[in-house]
Amino acid sequence: MESIAWMAWTPATAAFFGVIAALLALMTLLAVKRPETPRVGVLAIPTTRGDRLFISLLGAAFIHLAFIALAGTAPLGTLPVGEGLEVSRLWIATGLSLLWAAAVFRWV
Repeated sequence: MESIAWMAWTPATAAFFGVIAALLALMTLLAVKRPETPRVGVLAIPTTRGDRLFISLLGAAFIHLAFIALAGTAPLGTLPVGEGLEVSRLWIATGLSLLWAAAVFRWV
């Protein structure tokens, strides 16, 4: 069996996968309780909630990768909490990803 020690299982990674699991569970409940008919947005193709979730997650991945390539991951600053809590630049990419997701769910 190969070692998976290289994987970065941090609290942030766990939270990320936890949120995705919660979104998928919510989408499943919505599909059962309130069936949706596909709608046509700016892409001019019919999309469902699941399609829009996939498009927003894919876009978020590209936004984060581009942000890391262009701006790096150096901390923005340190908060005076405990021994100092660093604030990552990736929070900016996360904010951009949330704006992207809101736009996708609104107009796609």
